Amino acid sequence: MTALAFDTLLAIAIAATAAGAVVARGLYASIALFIIYGLMLAVAWVRLEAIDVALAEAAIGAGLTGILLVGAAARCRAVERRTGAIGDGSGERRTLLRTIQGAMAGVLAAAVGAAVLLLPDSAPGLTATVAGTIERSGVSNPVTAVLLNFRGYDTLLESMVLVVALVGVWSLGAEQFWGGRPGLKQHARTDGVLAYFGRMLPLVGLLVGIHLLWAGAHAPGGAFQAGTVLAAVWLLVAMAGLRDAPPIASMRLRLLIVVGPAWFLAVGAIGALAGSFLGLPEAFASELILAIEVLLTLSIAVTLVLLVLGVPRRTT
Repeated sequence: MTALAFDTLLAIAIAATAAGAVVARGLYASIALFIIYGLMLAVAWVRLEAIDVALAEAAIGAGLTGILLVGAAARCRAVERRTGAIGDGSGERRTLLRTIQGAMAGVLAAAVGAAVLLLPDSAPGLTATVAGTIERSGVSNPVTAVLLNFRGYDTLLESMVLVVALVGVWSLGAEQFWGGRPGLKQHARTDGVLAYFGRMLPLVGLLVGIHLLWAGAHAPGGAFQAGTVLAAVWLLVAMAGLRDAPPIASMRLRLLIVVGPAWFLAVGAIGALAGSFLGLPEAFASELILAIEVLLTLSIAVTLVLLVLGVPRRTT
């Protein structure tokens, strides 16, 4: 199969899967198609030679987002069983809601299409700047150089957004459970498949996460990809019932959440004193970037796990 034929089939499959996720009647069918859609997008990013984006899409767009959607669907089913409500109302109401959703999607698609058509023929970028100065950035991976050196404030704000999102999720918890453990207590058969994977895969996931973290300086990888893999490992262990989630009142847990953004901000403040916020001195850029990546990985992993587990629901 030629590259053009493969890319054409991939594009058709992505569009068909996206349409299936929207029009599927079953909630779980839509979620399954959404996860497949995310994995196909990861393949498309690989074809575009954007390996870093592909890793992020597969881990977050398909993996953790898929887990969140499955959990949300399970809670919807539980509410329906408890209240006796099935579906989202009468047939006329469902038709009206789908019509409004379709119209909004059409407007959004038209806006995106117009934005693409109105782009200049040669859009300005950072390619020339990065290529000319990457030797002074402290890393040889241009993506890492942009994220943590040339445009570090974007990455700093992204890490802070995760912390703010977690605080928002926690604020939705019932007052009597505040400071308790997030999510429900997981129970799995000690001799079951889930428990087996929960014991076998964490070591593999840990090695993969460390590799992605270390490789980010010179190859695709970095803190977000490594943090997502470590988060998946922790969630697997929790789902297998091998370890319970820590209470959100734990000071050690809270320090892990903020240590990455706090260190990043401290490095930025030091750079500001030298004349450039988040400016890294060339002599220590490599070491500072590695320290930022390590601490961000820990914070991202912990924050993503807690976002997936949700609000505190129990005190023990």
